[in-house]
Amino acid sequence: MSEVVTKEKLMEDIKVVLHDADILLHETAGQLGEKARDARARLEKGVKAAKERLGHLQKQGVEQAKVAAKAADQFVHEHPWPSVGIALAVGALIGLVIGRRS
Repeated sequence: MSEVVTKEKLMEDIKVVLHDADILLHETAGQLGEKARDARARLEKGVKAAKERLGHLQKQGVEQAKVAAKAADQFVHEHPWPSVGIALAVGALIGLVIGRRS
């Protein structure tokens, strides 16, 4: 579960960096020399590519989550009592872990 949180945090951090890069690009548009313009153009290209990849990763994550949810739903419908037992065991373990931290 922490892997999911880490991925989500990474995605948010990347969005923030891309947003900041966009702002920098727009604010410095008319203030650059020739070399800086070339660097700015490369940065714009990189930001655009990163945004496209990020969008693709988000779509892929959503699709994977839908597949996992569908599989879990199907399992629960086909095996209701084992599902209840698994949920009870997981809940008990979480309760024990939280109880020890308090």
